[in-house]
Amino acid sequence: MSDRTIKLLLVEPDPIFRIGFARLINESHPDIQIVAEAETGASARKILADLARENATAFSSGLPSDTAVNLIVLELQLGLELCQQLKSHYPDLPILILSSLQEPALLASAKAVGIEGYCPKGTSIAEVVVAIRQVASRRNYWIEAEFLQNPLAAPSILALIRNHLRWTGLQQIDTTLAAVNARLQIPDLSLLDRAFLAGQRRELLASRWLVTHLLPLPAGKSQSTGAQEPSRLRNGIEDVTQLSQTQTREEAELSSQTNVPSGSLVRLESASLSHQVGVNEILEITAAKLESSLQNLTTSTLETDILREGKKRELFNIILRKVVEVLEDLRFAQVQPHQLGEMQYLILRDLWQGATVDFFGRYAVLQVGDRSLEIVNLLLQDVETVQAEILNKIPLVSELLSYLLFQTPLVIDNFPYKADTPEAKARAEIILHNLLIHIANAVTQPLLNRLADVEIIKQNFYDSRLISTREIERFRNNLSWKYRWQKYYVEPKAVFESRYELFLFISRGIVKTSVYAPRGQELQQLSGIPQLVTLALEIRDAIAPRFRAVIAFLGSGVVYVLTQVIGRAIGLVGRGILQGIGSSASASRKKKF
Repeated sequence: MSDRTIKLLLVEPDPIFRIGFARLINESHPDIQIVAEAETGASARKILADLARENATAFSSGLPSDTAVNLIVLELQLGLELCQQLKSHYPDLPILILSSLQEPALLASAKAVGIEGYCPKGTSIAEVVVAIRQVASRRNYWIEAEFLQNPLAAPSILALIRNHLRWTGLQQIDTTLAAVNARLQIPDLSLLDRAFLAGQRRELLASRWLVTHLLPLPAGKSQSTGAQEPSRLRNGIEDVTQLSQTQTREEAELSSQTNVPSGSLVRLESASLSHQVGVNEILEITAAKLESSLQNLTTSTLETDILREGKKRELFNIILRKVVEVLEDLRFAQVQPHQLGEMQYLILRDLWQGATVDFFGRYAVLQVGDRSLEIVNLLLQDVETVQAEILNKIPLVSELLSYLLFQTPLVIDNFPYKADTPEAKARAEIILHNLLIHIANAVTQPLLNRLADVEIIKQNFYDSRLISTREIERFRNNLSWKYRWQKYYVEPKAVFESRYELFLFISRGIVKTSVYAPRGQELQQLSGIPQLVTLALEIRDAIAPRFRAVIAFLGSGVVYVLTQVIGRAIGLVGRGILQGIGSSASASRKKKF
């Protein structure tokens, strides 16, 4: 093990691969730390700029920085231009390519740009770790594919052009397709817009099919060299099938839990989730939405509103990774569906604690005056408050875990939907989004309670619009009032109306929706002011129709009096006046004649 901790930035468009890679590295190699993750080149450049700014701030404050990146692990699918840009802006930062692309010309170009290392995907985790350590120590490490070692296999110029057209075309199609799929998830989309987007999606899928068939890869090359489909998990199923010739599925899952170093990255990642229908799709859609806007579009104040956009995205990704780890741990422990309800509170507490440790750093120390505070230990002291105020109130958690682990049907509007139906997948995705948002709020709440106005915390975590003491106190007061209003009115009203209010991610940010759920038992347990609220609502529902009927009757009576009685009387008076005027006019004319 190296004496120096290797801190790397993982740039990978596949969220499932990122989760699997991060899990293998974090659990088996403590000297390697993934500081940040990025899905696109633009987000990678932004993360590097933010980290450089944070390091400069920490240096000027005389504090040690724990976010200095000394290695980039990059997927070459994101483009050779990204490699050139990173090398141009950060010439002293080594780059290791971990990619499924194996075109000789492309790899030669990457080597010419100055890339220090390359490993094809599917390489054993032990060899990847060796490459990471060697490249981080500024030594080159290139694994040559078999066909690269054969000079006769070098492609022609025409083949290179064809492969480039295929690669860029599929990349553009997949980017547009992801944007269309994200827009289709918007709940309040009009019927016309939904029909238009569905047609656009069909056209993109047809275009992708044409590109893959009109520009096929040469024989012997992997079909994954182009812009891949979002799910590499489906490709990993084939690896698991090959593995089963010498090892059962249970043994494969056991090896993934015990971190067998010789396993393939994709195989280890896939072995524990490949048998779950739809789980991969839900995770990928959620991870993709985390790359879009995270602005709070609701009228409710959320604890995460105080965080910068990059920090919010980092926190949500950490929690999503922790959810995957919890699923794997529960499966390995052979927990049964009926036990999930009893274990729900313990699972949520572990999820919150793990996310807090990963987000702030297990050994992060903050200097406040003459005291050195361990941030994580300080924040975890609020466990009882967080559990009572946030974690215990997260709805439908056991149903979500049962769905993801055992593919049990989800009950939607009192009708059970099978796990592979679109309705069940959409509902599970919404519940997962709500879980991520509430856990993120739970991670942020102790920070606001204990370290809200500490300057180094404000510099590293807070949105620039909320860094003044006045704005922070106003934000905390808004949160306090929100919880009071939630406790005494919003939640009793939701219980009485048999519904849950859930937060979810859309392309424009975070919104709120309501779903039906039986809550009769909770209604019976209400007491005090919440119970009075439900009684007031019931009285209003009982009186309001009759009161409206009385008002309508009185209104119609007033209208009748005004139009039929007073109106006619006024009409008769006016008629008499007009007749009198007419009579006097005719009499004056007779006198003239």
